[in-house]
Amino acid sequence: MSSETSSFLIIGAGVFGVSTAYHLIKKYPSASVTLVDRDAFDAESRVAASWDWNKCIRADYEDIVYCQLALEAQDVFTSDPLWMPYFHETGIYWICRGDYAKDVINNFKKLGRKVDISAFPISEARKMYDGLFDDADYSGATEVLINKTSGWAAAGDCLRAVTRKAIELGVQYVTAEASGLQLDKDGRCCGIKTTTGTALNASHVLLCTGAYTPKLLEFSAASSGLADLRAGSRIVAGGITTGMWKVDDKSYEKFASMPVGFQGYTADVGGFIGSLPPTKDREMKWWGQKIFKNTREVLPGRFISAPPNERDYAQWKVSGPLKEDIRYASHVFYGKKTANWTQEKHRICWDAFTSNGDFIISPHPAAKGLYVATCGSFHGYKFFPVLGKYIIQMLEGTLAPELAGRWAWDRERPDPSLNPEYPRVEMKDLLDVSAKL
Repeated sequence: MSSETSSFLIIGAGVFGVSTAYHLIKKYPSASVTLVDRDAFDAESRVAASWDWNKCIRADYEDIVYCQLALEAQDVFTSDPLWMPYFHETGIYWICRGDYAKDVINNFKKLGRKVDISAFPISEARKMYDGLFDDADYSGATEVLINKTSGWAAAGDCLRAVTRKAIELGVQYVTAEASGLQLDKDGRCCGIKTTTGTALNASHVLLCTGAYTPKLLEFSAASSGLADLRAGSRIVAGGITTGMWKVDDKSYEKFASMPVGFQGYTADVGGFIGSLPPTKDREMKWWGQKIFKNTREVLPGRFISAPPNERDYAQWKVSGPLKEDIRYASHVFYGKKTANWTQEKHRICWDAFTSNGDFIISPHPAAKGLYVATCGSFHGYKFFPVLGKYIIQMLEGTLAPELAGRWAWDRERPDPSLNPEYPRVEMKDLLDVSAKL
């Protein structure tokens, strides 16, 4: 593609979209790059999965490909002045069930990366960090992985800063909601229509639309008559609950320098649970174990998982059972000491999932000019600094064959039952009793 004269319409201003816009305008300063999102980039509340209080930044992957990519991204977090203010190198404390620790340490060795990472017996690990995790649930655990070079990022603050920088460099930001794709008479994707009826056009249309992707493609397939636009089983919208506890002054002294905590589980039990250190507002975060779908009829006879219809995905309307999921998450890290903790803030976060957590970064084969970069599966944020680099390679046709194959629109999909982080239950079964009636 002739990128200096091409135009790019990027739908979705989460980490996939913002990283692409940032890298595009840096590489091709004369290109027309437009970033479109339903929310202003500096809004107090957004639906993007990337917009959050904080996110874990780590390269502790059993999969060596993602381990290597995450190390590349972490190097940016620790060296680039744009990214550095938002990364906190607190380390991680990962309670392991299975061979996770061994696999991660072996990947670091294979990549020749020397970091402060070790696996410890449980009896030794629970004494570390002043016994912070002494009362955690270690049932079924085999050891504890500690990587002192991992940590967390102030997610929303970093997303705003990089978006602002991209705008300064020449990216146009449009606040609008996409209602469908526009195809020309030859079937090429030439833009989008918004919910207000406005048309936005470009030679390259990139969907970085997260959990909204299956619904957007369903609407576009219906309006165009092009059934192959649909995501089908490739992408599933999934939600998870996060919760915050306001740390009192006495507790803050103990938790201020804590590592990120993980409870790792096997696929037959469920997704891993996380505990993140207090933010600058002294709020400590957990996410729950239940990852859920919201299957419903979005068009006559068309059933898919999609976030609630409310403009903000009803993300602040959290049911009692989901709040209990957060209460359980806090208990498995800190035991009895959580009995009097009051969690006053809860949010449901939505993202797009593939069956094994691989991204989709690919041309869409149903329409020329249409590309897809999404499916963070709740782990995409840690790659924020480098995602755009690889998405541009996909647009240019230079993406390494191994990555192009793994991230392709059409490929053999592994069994989701092997993936602990795949949405397994329905949101309707986790509502309050009165809401089910």
